Parts: sequence; structure tokens; C-alpha cells
Amino acid sequence: MLDIIYWPVSAILWFWHKAFGFVFGADSGLTWTLSVVFLVFTLRLVLYKPFVKQVRTTKQMQELQPQIKELQKKYKNDRETMAREMQKLQKDHGFNPLMGCLPVLVQVPVFLGLFHVLRSFNRTGHGFGQLGLSAEENANLGNYIFSATDVQSFLSARIFGAPIAAFITAPTNELQAFADWGGTPSRMSIALVAIPLMIIAGVATHFNARASVQRQTPEAAANPQAAIMNKLSLWVFPLGVMVGGPFLMIGILLYWVANNVWTYGQQHLVFGRMEKEEEEKKAKKLEQRAQNAPKPGAKPVDVRKKQDAPAEDSASTNGTAASNGTPKQSAKQGGGQRRPGGQKRPGNRGRANQKRKR
Repeated sequence: MLDIIYWPVSAILWFWHKAFGFVFGADSGLTWTLSVVFLVFTLRLVLYKPFVKQVRTTKQMQELQPQIKELQKKYKNDRETMAREMQKLQKDHGFNPLMGCLPVLVQVPVFLGLFHVLRSFNRTGHGFGQLGLSAEENANLGNYIFSATDVQSFLSARIFGAPIAAFITAPTNELQAFADWGGTPSRMSIALVAIPLMIIAGVATHFNARASVQRQTPEAAANPQAAIMNKLSLWVFPLGVMVGGPFLMIGILLYWVANNVWTYGQQHLVFGRMEKEEEEKKAKKLEQRAQNAPKPGAKPVDVRKKQDAPAEDSASTNGTAASNGTPKQSAKQGGGQRRPGGQKRPGNRGRANQKRKR
């Protein structure tokens, strides 16, 4: 049912085995180790763009936290309306929650595919998914794209005396499958390789989680769900790698270490680019402000004075007209000069006296 995953994974592993086999030899433990490591690098390179999208989605989700909290507070008694408003908010900002989970969802089947392909190099076990073959039958049966010769090459490959497909808690009958191909490995030799890889994988998982948590905003870190996930990624997941390490093949532990090394470098690369983008945006804003500002030596223009100037001109014009019209109006209203007692003098007094003299 999962052959759609097993065949591509085995094909990528086969390609890198052939490539490094030309340099170090087909049966070399270093060849098979590098094949597993570059299988991880190949898959992570394919998932690079989804990873960048995941980081941007996570950052966008942190920026939307205040608005999400307001919606949750406003519609706490109306789940249907809150869900509708949340979808509207996500649509308005181009936010897709699925992109935040896509890289992880893709890596899970790849991990399971690699686990199955590596375990299928030794099918002498009787557990779940095992075929219970004899050592001879196993060595002469191909493994997906790998031929029987490739299976024998894998069984004879050693890393410091330990087969890549071996694990600390492997049953004795499974370890007998390596007898004709380099000798039966001891549990001590397996543990001396597996335990350091377990520790490195656990520590690398912790530091990758810490780097991710440190980049969270205070609002996002204060979210109860985010706080729980942070604790899981910081402590539970690394501890799970070390606790489950004795049950994992050395090849899977190599996968885990290589995956964490890639993640650590990729995080610094992607976050560094995003910080540069933020700095460029800030620089552009400052440049626009500088362009809108008055040039050095130029007199700043007060917009309010320009608006007040027409009103002052009209007021002064009206005042001048009023002052010019006052004497005429007073002369008309007065009708002549007044005596000291306040009585009016007749305006034609002088003319009557002149007539009498004549």
C-alpha cells in the first residue's frame, strides 16, 4: 500500500550509494553512511520552499494573534460566527494554516519509508512487518530497487564495527544475518556507535527547538497552546529521541542527526534573509520620509498661514470700506453742528442773515 513511498525513497538511496561507491567502494560503511545523509539532504532540498512558506505562515500567525484574541473574546458564545470571522480574517491576509504543517506532514511518510527500506535489508526477524527469512534467503533477495548484490553490500558495511541496519535491542537471530557478511556484531559495538548518535540527535533537536522558540513574539509565546508545544519541542521530543534510540537502527539515527543539522543551517539562512527583508522595508520607509521632508536651507511652508491669509485680506478690506463710509454717514445723520447745550444749530442760519443784509 505504501510502495508509492518505499520505491522513491529506495531509488534516492540507491543513487547516492552508486555515486559515493565510485569514490569509497560499494561495501564501505562510509559510502552507506553518506548515502543516508544525502538522502536526507535531497528530500530537505525538495522541501525548501514549503519550509520557507511554513516560516512565513508562522510569523504571520504570530502577527495576527491580537486580532484573533479579539475575535475569540467577541464571539466566545457563538462558535459558528467566530469560525466564520476567523476564516474571513485568514482570507483577507492570505493566511493558510495548512502551509505551516506541510513540511512536517511530508517528512513523516519519508521517515517511515526510510525506516522500512533500511529494515528490509534484514528480513530475518519475526516481528510486525517482518518476513522471518533465513540469513541465506535474506542475502539473496532484493530490496525494492536494490539488487541482491546491493543487499549483501549493505550487510557487510560497518561503521566502527557496527552494521547500519543493527540496533541495540535487536534480537540475536536478527544479528545472525550479518554472520556471513563481516561477522556477527556485538551489542557493545552497536551501543558504542548508537549511544553517541542518540545524544547528538537529542541535543540537536533541543537546540533547533530553542532557536525557533526564541524567535517567537511575546504574544505568541503567551498563548497556552503555543506554550505547551514549546515545552514539548524543547524537552519531550529530544528526550523521546534518546529514550527510543535503543530501538532505532543506526541508519535511522544517522537520518535524525543529518535532518537536525540541515534544519539548524536552514533556519539561520531563512531567518537571516527575513531579517534583511525587514531592514530593507524600514530603510525604504525612512527614505520616503526623507524625500518628503524640506530640502536643507529651504524655508518650511506653513500650510495654516496660507489658509488664514485670504480671511485676513477680506477682513482688512471690509474694515477700510467701513472707515471710509463713516464720515459721510455721520454727516448725514448729524444734520449740522450741535450747541454746547446739546441743541442742534439750524443748518441754514448763515444764509438767512445774508439775505437780511442784502
